[in-house]
Amino acid sequence: MNIVLLVVGLVFLIVGGDFLLKAAVSISLKLNIPKIVIGMTVVSFATSAPELIVSVQSALLGAPDLALGNVVGSNIANLGLVLGITVILSPILVTKNFYRFDWPIMMIASLVFFGFILDGVLVFWEGALMFLLLLFTIIYLIKFQEKAVVEEIHEVDASYSVFKTLVYLVIGSLGLAFGSQWLIDGAVSLSTQLGVSERVIGVTMVSVGTSIPELVASVMAVLRKEKAISIGNLIGSNLFNLLAVLGITSMIIPIEVMDTTLLNFDVYVMLFISFLVLPLVFIPKGLRLGWRDGVLLLGIYIGYIYITV
Repeated sequence: MNIVLLVVGLVFLIVGGDFLLKAAVSISLKLNIPKIVIGMTVVSFATSAPELIVSVQSALLGAPDLALGNVVGSNIANLGLVLGITVILSPILVTKNFYRFDWPIMMIASLVFFGFILDGVLVFWEGALMFLLLLFTIIYLIKFQEKAVVEEIHEVDASYSVFKTLVYLVIGSLGLAFGSQWLIDGAVSLSTQLGVSERVIGVTMVSVGTSIPELVASVMAVLRKEKAISIGNLIGSNLFNLLAVLGITSMIIPIEVMDTTLLNFDVYVMLFISFLVLPLVFIPKGLRLGWRDGVLLLGIYIGYIYITV
């Protein structure tokens, strides 16, 4: 049964990612909004829905380490696993807007979370401030953001009717949500049978499972030459995970760290790999992420999983 859930979940993810990408491109064209903004908002929120569901359920069921581990592990997976695989498949050229706003806001969100979690608990007012920061970020993005990724000159865009766009958006979001949930159920069932701790399950099986939508959406975007949506999805997903998922969860119930390894190791890995993206953009050639960067990011992620397990 676990294998069936894994396979069915993967099929739903692939189909959902394709529909979501089509809807995102159509929305960008209709509203004349840069695609990276659509990636950081519409796409990233849809692909991060599994993290929100898992974290809220985990906190309410008395498993706070699973909620925190899910988000921290998912952010590490987004940059190490997903971005690594994405730029191995195809390089991404960025503009100055990437390092002037998109990357800094991701780091600010990471540091705000780090400051709040240092005392070992996230409480209501901290969650509220994190969620407000997300709202201000979205408003800024919609009003002022410009292109942060160099688009392929040969990419083919398609704008659908409003109804068709909404249908694609709903199908894509549901496909990613149900697909990831089934994938997670199968993976967690297998891992719990082995007697693995909540933290390890959270930062490995669950975080990878909830990052599968980002992986599918980003790979589909690269294959369709929509690179702005791809990287916007990952940055936006990390923002949403920290500011919305943990923000909303901690407003519902305080999130307390039970396993200190999460504070002493996992959070620092998240901060390190988040920071690392910036110098990789400039080295060795300016304003691009290439296959060598992808190999490095993927290697760091594999090393992290090896140490954790």
